[in-house]
Amino acid sequence: MKPILREGNHTDLLINGEEFFPCLFNAINEAQTEVIIETFILAEDSVGKELQQTLIKAAKRGLRVEITVDDYGTWDLSHDFVKGMTSAGVKLHIFDPQPKLWGVRLNLFRRLHRKIVVIDQKLAFIGGINYSDDHNISFGKLAKQDYVVKITGPVVADIHRSATMLLMRTASKRARRDHMKRTEVDIPAATGNTIVGYVERDNWRNKRSIERQYLLALRLAKKRVLIANAYFFPGYRLLRELRRAAQRGVKVTLILQGQPDMPWVTALSRLLYGYLIRAGVTIYEYCQRPLHGKVAVMDDEWVTVGSSNLDPLSLSLNLEANVVIQDRDLNEKLYRHLYDLSTEHCKPIDMEVAKKGYWWRTPAIFLSFHFLRHFPTLLGWLPAHAPIAKLIGKNTPESGRQKDMDQKAKSTETIENSF
Repeated sequence: MKPILREGNHTDLLINGEEFFPCLFNAINEAQTEVIIETFILAEDSVGKELQQTLIKAAKRGLRVEITVDDYGTWDLSHDFVKGMTSAGVKLHIFDPQPKLWGVRLNLFRRLHRKIVVIDQKLAFIGGINYSDDHNISFGKLAKQDYVVKITGPVVADIHRSATMLLMRTASKRARRDHMKRTEVDIPAATGNTIVGYVERDNWRNKRSIERQYLLALRLAKKRVLIANAYFFPGYRLLRELRRAAQRGVKVTLILQGQPDMPWVTALSRLLYGYLIRAGVTIYEYCQRPLHGKVAVMDDEWVTVGSSNLDPLSLSLNLEANVVIQDRDLNEKLYRHLYDLSTEHCKPIDMEVAKKGYWWRTPAIFLSFHFLRHFPTLLGWLPAHAPIAKLIGKNTPESGRQKDMDQKAKSTETIENSF
């Protein structure tokens, strides 16, 4: 499905946890009616505990507070941490809590990877930052470089509807009716002049929505495309459009991981370097800290920020969410920031570097290209996946999921949710 591009929005770029977390916590403290959060990781560290206490205070003020976390990304919360939220009235949802087999989790894919916040149906945050200390620069050398955009205006209604629909699919029949009513909200009034479209990737109607936005940007680009992405192993179509854009004179620049938190992912990315550089694509590896961002700019107006990496997990399996924005000021701010990263904290990659070890990597390169070309078809052969979510609450019987989390919470309901 094509995203609805809505006029009349206002956006602010927030860089790293130092800018995002204080802004978010302040917005929750000022909320009047509801707070909805989706995240891949909620850690039980200083950031996670501050979020927990902020949500508890909001729930005690009578707000509707819903937070959904991914079971794979958030698996080790303590009993006290969870109970502190649920006993105060915070509704904690665990996405896809599959039991382990002989202590091993077999269901590793189709994760809830979105990072969304919607407050009072008027304010939204969307990007790639999880709730953990390692998104603050003060964390040290392993602090992640990442981005969030703060949004007000009409497009918040689309983000709110998407978050509510996810809650509705994991709810009981009674709660589902309440969630359905909450999807019927008024479009917020205009707060600016920015055009924004909300783009989600799921396993139902929006399987390639985010990838299509990147393809469209590359095809329309006339001057420049700059992509900063943490995990880069895109499909064949996207690789082809990157080359075509560069070959017709567009300055195509990639900023990828040079200090990865998962080295094997960077090893896969490097298999593609020669193929892209030969077509004129400029590649940098960011070496100051692990790169976790998923952002891009095209020409003078187009920007995308969100949770989606350019790899098979994000483009073909996970639940992801991005926004596409038409705004000259935001485009220039993000471009200047990324340009500074490329000149001050990145290592340029040339053909000499890309060819190192080429003789032994040639078979891997050949196989990777054919894998990328046929990956969507191969994926279609796999059995359909039906995620399950559990709402964690109090005064209810134990469940297998809580045994898996050291018996830290009580389960109130289990509903299958198909995408």
